[in-house]
Amino acid sequence: MYYDALKTFTTLAEVKNFTKTAEILHISQPSVSLHIKNLEKEFNTELFIRSPKFLKITETGEILYERAKQILSMYEQAQIDISEHHDEMKGKLIIGASFTIGEYILPSLVVELHTKYPDLELEVFIGNTEEIVQSVRLLEVDIGLVEGPTYDKNLLVEPFMEDELFIVGSKQHKLAKKQSVALNDLQNQLWFMREEGSGTREYLKHVIRSNGLKIKSIITISSNQGIKEMIMSSNIGLSLLSTHVIERDIQEENLFILPLNHVSFKRLFFCVRSNIIEDKKSVSAFKKILQQKRNIVD
Repeated sequence: MYYDALKTFTTLAEVKNFTKTAEILHISQPSVSLHIKNLEKEFNTELFIRSPKFLKITETGEILYERAKQILSMYEQAQIDISEHHDEMKGKLIIGASFTIGEYILPSLVVELHTKYPDLELEVFIGNTEEIVQSVRLLEVDIGLVEGPTYDKNLLVEPFMEDELFIVGSKQHKLAKKQSVALNDLQNQLWFMREEGSGTREYLKHVIRSNGLKIKSIITISSNQGIKEMIMSSNIGLSLLSTHVIERDIQEENLFILPLNHVSFKRLFFCVRSNIIEDKKSVSAFKKILQQKRNIVD
């Protein structure tokens, strides 16, 4: 069994230092070197480029890294599954969620899951859509909830909720004074956008492209709250945000929804899982809660 060697390899790939790897794994530095040497012999390839000043993973090392993360996760998951077989719903469930879902939708779902299964340890990882998909692919999270589809053949993807988005600005924005707004009024505007890899950013870019809108300028901010604060501090910027993100701010009149004529923006939220391992009990339990919240119009 190459578990120890693969664990050493993935740790070294992440910290890029033999001494630190030995310290993290509580083994000797010669043991680290031996594990890497054995793996390179096993796969007949060089996994790292070594020099006195740096350590760089090779292309074949990158291939092994992704598979090694999956193998290690499957091994550790087998230990959890066997333990769960003898006990009630226990162990750890790691849920990954993109920012809009993780900050505004997931909290109530986690509370409901905890109420049903108080002995289940829950951990939530929040990142953008691209980061969550990658985490599911590497089996770093058990289930992911994202704001856009992914077409990775190694993943199972299914919609679980419909979302509506609105173009918002401050109450001082010049378009807020109009009783109705046409798409052409959105030409040459300053837009506040999320970072690359964000599902919300991709949807906004789709709206801009499909409607032939010209952009005056873009300011990129890596959080929904940051975008809202920027809008409230500006009289000239707009953004496109989920109804879940802006609901409270609209009620408190901190933000203003532009009254677009006969235009709506809707998308689906997706549940993402790996297709190389079976769902554990806790994942199935969480999926049942998601299905109860399902609001998709077929």
